[in-house]
Amino acid sequence: MLKLSDVETSYGKIKALKGVSMEVPERSIVALLGANGAGKTTVLRTISGVVHPLNGTIELWGKRIDRVPAERIVGMGVAHVPEGRHVFAGLSVLENLKMGAYGRKDKSNIKGDLDRVTDYFPILGKRRSQPAGTLSGGEQQMLAISRALMARPKLLLLDEPSLGIAPKVITEIFSIIRTINVEEKTTILLVEQNAFLALAIAHYGATCSKLETSCFQAQLRSSSRVTR
Repeated sequence: MLKLSDVETSYGKIKALKGVSMEVPERSIVALLGANGAGKTTVLRTISGVVHPLNGTIELWGKRIDRVPAERIVGMGVAHVPEGRHVFAGLSVLENLKMGAYGRKDKSNIKGDLDRVTDYFPILGKRRSQPAGTLSGGEQQMLAISRALMARPKLLLLDEPSLGIAPKVITEIFSIIRTINVEEKTTILLVEQNAFLALAIAHYGATCSKLETSCFQAQLRSSSRVTR
């Protein structure tokens, strides 16, 4: 579904990615692991078109997207939930969710999708009129994921969904991520520092090395579970 080949990305004179190659099979969860500064976030930003690579190629369903504007990549079925959530703090929960469906043409199906995402995260239904900026960190992460789902993505990019969230809420969110993959058949590329949590729900694991800023990928055991 998604293929990166020898991707190099820089921020000015600073090279953030050097020779990254990896694949994300359709309907799978791939966990991208690595230390701070290894380039994990830049991998997602490069895929979603926030930044463009200097070299290399990115293919989505066999079509190159490495020079495609971010808004067109969204239209191709890619949704990106960035690190830090970035909800619209002054808008209500409901307004944030509707923003996720802004580019959709099938307006008649939006109400059903609102019900669907609040079934995943019932607290959002209870807080639908509340300003997003007043939610807890865990609730904001639920909102950020749900807002992305409102775009009906085929590929969901998740950047550090456990960051700054209470352990109990983290468990709930990761359970829902797995459910989204199974029930929605959504392909997920997950960046996460908590390797145990990430690998427990992933079909494949990939690591970014800070030294080489390259990726190594391997299929996990068939049960898709990692034991202590």
